[in-house]
Amino acid sequence: MPLPSTDTVVLYPAADAESLRAGAVVLHVQPYGDGREVVLLDRTPAHPVDRAWPDQGPDRGSILVDERELPLADVIVAATDGTGLFIGDDVPVRRGTDGWAFVVAHVLETPSRIAVGDEVVVSIDARHRRALSVGHTLCHLASLALNAALADRWSKPVREDALARPDFDHEAIQSSTIVPNGSVDVFRLNKSLRRKGFATDGLEEALPALADITAAALGTWVATDAAVHIERDGDRLGDPRYWLCELPETSARIACGGTHVARLGELGSVSVQLGLDDDAGTPMLTMRCAADPA
Repeated sequence: MPLPSTDTVVLYPAADAESLRAGAVVLHVQPYGDGREVVLLDRTPAHPVDRAWPDQGPDRGSILVDERELPLADVIVAATDGTGLFIGDDVPVRRGTDGWAFVVAHVLETPSRIAVGDEVVVSIDARHRRALSVGHTLCHLASLALNAALADRWSKPVREDALARPDFDHEAIQSSTIVPNGSVDVFRLNKSLRRKGFATDGLEEALPALADITAAALGTWVATDAAVHIERDGDRLGDPRYWLCELPETSARIACGGTHVARLGELGSVSVQLGLDDDAGTPMLTMRCAADPA
């Protein structure tokens, strides 16, 4: 079967009905190990996990065809050069590489009898999507709040965040995981970070106060019920997208390929926990954030 030559059109960034349920045309179908099957579509509302930066996991949902409901076992970013399909960790190139199309691979547990050219409907679990959207919006907001709380620990100039504060999140991030109605971020406080001017002296003792400062900033921002938007340079998977939020200080803009709520008020009450661990002699700071959506 022919493989797509252009990126999948993705509908999940938009806050409309098609971001949760939309019709599509089947472009390619192939086996995917252990009896599973991969289906590629021309367009989809399903958010895929990107193995290159897997902060937000895949949507839950199903493909509807001929009165059959086929549950999605996984949704993954894949790439093709026209000769083969490379899925997840097997993708050998970065987005934007000439001659490659980046596509959304819809994984089904069993062969579906779906054929190229079939018209299908992709339906997404709205409750799970909203929980991840809450978590992702909270994650971005918390990164800005933590940057502000740690700003006086820098002795040298470094890259600034969307609010013109030292971008600790960018400089130290090890991993970021979006969970339903929350997020977990791990920061590596290694020698390289300290050489850039970040002071770790007394950090462990300061964590309770820093968590309170971060949570207070989050609470203030959530209370404004500021609008959240996704700015897109195009509607295809590989096109750049940005999270925009109209905070009182300024309009914050962060590169992001995930999903989000429409207003900060949807986060409800928020909490922050900070903890310090050790990884073979390197301090690791973990921030756990949780929201109680309104």
